[in-house]
Amino acid sequence: MISLTELKEEVLQQAQLAKIASKQVGTATAEQKNRALLAMAEKLWARREAIFAANHLDVEEARATGQSESRIDRLILHEKRLKDMMEGLRQVSVLPDPVGEVVESFTRADGLRIERVRVPIGVIAMVYESRPNVTADAAGLALKTGNAVILRGGKEALRTNRELVAALREGLAGSGLSAEAIQFINRTERDSVDILIQARGLVDLAIPRGGAGLIGRVVQHAQVPVIETGVGNCHVFVDAKADLGMATEVILNAKTQRPSVCNAMETLLVHEAVGPAWMRQIVEQLQKRGVEIRGCEQTRSWLEQGAEGGNATILPAGEEDWADEFLDLVLAIKVVKTLDEAIEHIDRYGTKHSEAIVTDDVQAAETFLRRVDAAAVYHNASTRFTDGFEYGFGAEIGISTQKLHARGPMGLRELTSYKYIGRGTGQVRS
Repeated sequence: MISLTELKEEVLQQAQLAKIASKQVGTATAEQKNRALLAMAEKLWARREAIFAANHLDVEEARATGQSESRIDRLILHEKRLKDMMEGLRQVSVLPDPVGEVVESFTRADGLRIERVRVPIGVIAMVYESRPNVTADAAGLALKTGNAVILRGGKEALRTNRELVAALREGLAGSGLSAEAIQFINRTERDSVDILIQARGLVDLAIPRGGAGLIGRVVQHAQVPVIETGVGNCHVFVDAKADLGMATEVILNAKTQRPSVCNAMETLLVHEAVGPAWMRQIVEQLQKRGVEIRGCEQTRSWLEQGAEGGNATILPAGEEDWADEFLDLVLAIKVVKTLDEAIEHIDRYGTKHSEAIVTDDVQAAETFLRRVDAAAVYHNASTRFTDGFEYGFGAEIGISTQKLHARGPMGLRELTSYKYIGRGTGQVRS
């Protein structure tokens, strides 16, 4: 057992190494950073056997401790997912380098020219749970934007992340940049998180990515700036004038394509004008795919109509179900009387992540898009599109559900700050 004093010394030493390395990567050229990203991708493949072996042990332990299959799915790393991580690094390498970009400029009457220029943030502490792809995404995006990153993953992926980071650091060092720009907290003690997010002067930004408990803990205890990400109680609203065939496809994708992620639908809202016939059809389709349904009183009544002996498999939805991020094959369904009621429900229970409406009524769609307060709002499309890769960012470091600095999928620009540069010819202030 490591003592708290020893743990603090270890974490702060890593933060100090990251701070020093941030000065080098912060001034690296786009060519140097791109070369490093490609080398990092290559090393992931070169070390794949060790990575898969470590992941196998992590998955076995997760199953032994009774983790749900949906949570295990977040942890599993197979060849396709590793190749996706590599492709993410390659895509980031071909994106324009935001560092040094002149965002805006103006010239004063006295000839003094003022420019607002993008610059790295410095050292980013990434605190996250089981998904190993976050390790590569965070490291790649941080490097491209001239930042150092300190990675503190969840204990359930400790072995996997250890091997991934070893590969990424090897690629970084082989390209001529400091491997210390990627730090990995090889500890599972919760105190290591608190030490990291309270390291003022060493850590410039903390980004928590995971469940509500993790994010709440970081927000509550941090003494450095924090960007909240991730918690996704997402809704799809089927309006009275929806194309029901389209609605079925959107719903099945939003709920079942990958239920363990934050942009999966957790609550289905259905306008009462849609009626029980389609409700029975969509529930049957969902149940065929293993989805447990929890319905409001109207939903249960509709499903009992025409069902012999009623539908005992539909559980009653309670208050906690409307607020829950299931991250599993579980869905809450509520029948609403109006568009306003649907929006009010989302306002009350949503987490400002991703919301969708399915309708052919243009006015209803525009009202929904305008009034719903979320990072991403969709008309006739699945919530699953809220993703940095899908948005063309190459990868993402998280999906911000707050409003300051960054909102929605966070790509390169969201990992930069800016400074003002004045170019003069001897001007002085009178």
